Amino acid sequence: MSVALSPESWLCPPGWAGIVTLDGAILATVPGPELIEPLQEALAGQVGEAGIDLAQFPATLPVLSVLGPATLAYLDDGDFAAAHTDAQVERLPAGHHDVRALLASVEEQDAEESGLEEIASMAFVIRKGQDVIAAAGYRPWLDIAAHLSVLTVAEHRGRGMARAVASAAVADALANRLVPQWRARPEPSRRVARALGFRELGSQISLQFGW
Repeated sequence: MSVALSPESWLCPPGWAGIVTLDGAILATVPGPELIEPLQEALAGQVGEAGIDLAQFPATLPVLSVLGPATLAYLDDGDFAAAHTDAQVERLPAGHHDVRALLASVEEQDAEESGLEEIASMAFVIRKGQDVIAAAGYRPWLDIAAHLSVLTVAEHRGRGMARAVASAAVADALANRLVPQWRARPEPSRRVARALGFRELGSQISLQFGW
C-alpha cells in the first residue's frame, strides 16, 4: 500500500484524492501533504483478507464528493475477442467536428463519463446517415497502457455498436503495443468489456475531502 503526493495525478480530478486497487496492490494519490497520513491510516484500517472494498471506503472519511468506484479491466493479444459485425467502422481524427457533435448530442454526464473528449488516438466511429452515433478511442498513459473511451447515443445502445467501435480501438492499441485498459461503472459497459475479453483486475475511486 502506498500513498503519494501528486497534485496533478492522473488517478483523479485536480484537487481530489485517487485510489486504485490492482491485483491486490493499493496505490493512492493526494493533492496536499496534509492528507497523506489520514488517508494512509484510513486505508490501513479497511484492508482485510479480501483486500479493500472501495464502495464502503468513503463512509469512513469526511468526503464531500465521490466519483466511482469503477472497475478496472485489462486484456492482451491472447484475451482479445474481436467483434464481428456488418457495421462500417470509420476512422476520424479525435477532434473531428462529427465526434464533437456526438459529444454535444448526449447528456453531459454521459459525455464526461465516456472520456471521449480526452482521447489522443483516432476516433473509431459508426454513422447513421451523416451523424456519428457511436465512437471509441483511447488515451495512452506512460507509453504502457491505452485507456479506452466509448460512447453511443442512448437510443442506439444495446445493438452491438459500442462493442464494434471499441473492438476497433482495442485492435489499434494492441497494434501500437499498448495494454488496453477499460474503466467502467455501469454494468452495460462492463458487459461490453467482458465480451471483448477484458478481465476485471481492480477498481478505482476519486474522493474530494472536506478537510
